Amino acid sequence: MKINYPAVIVAAIVHFMIGGLWYGALFEKKFIELIGWTPAQVEQIAAQSHVRELVFAFLCSLVLVYILAHFVQYTKATGVAGGMQTAFWLWLGFVATTQLATVLFEQRKLGLYLLNVSYQLVACLICGAILGAWKPKRGAEPANAS
Repeated sequence: MKINYPAVIVAAIVHFMIGGLWYGALFEKKFIELIGWTPAQVEQIAAQSHVRELVFAFLCSLVLVYILAHFVQYTKATGVAGGMQTAFWLWLGFVATTQLATVLFEQRKLGLYLLNVSYQLVACLICGAILGAWKPKRGAEPANAS
């Protein structure tokens, strides 16, 4: 199976950046409210280094997008719509369902679930669009994935 590695890297960076925007500029206050952190906890967390967590989050984005790229190839999805459709079905089957089970069994807040899976939906759709639309230059065959 041929994987377009430059597209995977770019899509992983985009996925990671959307996470930063989602839990930062867009929904930071709502996230803090839903997670139940006090102002003192927020202050303490903000004062700490988060390099390890950020590296791990990027690696998670990279793995997610790499697997998504395999499914885009497997389904022979082409173009923005094809990549987004593949991403949607994977999100519905593997993200929305597995995360809902944690809400039910661990009694987590439904709002937090919706915030988290909505981030994954938006990020996965955009990454699927990138992977579906980005074709390697002529003559430049992507490397074979082993």
